Amino acid sequence: MIKFKTYIEKAGDCPPGQYYCQRTLACKPIPKGMKKNADGFLVKEDMSGMSVSSGHKRSVAQGAGMTKKGVAAYRRRNPGSKLQTAVTAKPSSLKPGSKAAGRRKAFCSRSRSWTSDRGKAARRRWNC
Repeated sequence: MIKFKTYIEKAGDCPPGQYYCQRTLACKPIPKGMKKNADGFLVKEDMSGMSVSSGHKRSVAQGAGMTKKGVAAYRRRNPGSKLQTAVTAKPSSLKPGSKAAGRRKAFCSRSRSWTSDRGKAARRRWNC
């Protein structure tokens, strides 16, 4: 392990789109889903900048979740992402065994323990 001061100096020498790896002591490309913070360390990308007021998310009253615009913005930030909007069709209108029915079933089982207002609203939107 190198000293922090040395790390900061070396991290500043890496070209844009790369970070300084402590293990190999070399500059490497930034992996998908990660970004460099102010210190040069890798951190996971989050959904910063996406809000209800910007039109990327729905309010709790509207059923929570991401809008079509929000999903498009997320996929631009994270190339290769398979994020999709909610399956809002009634369960009775979904063909059993279809992709949409499978996504809905998986979401409902995964989100069963969500207890916040936003989580409950999202589950209502998905007809769970």
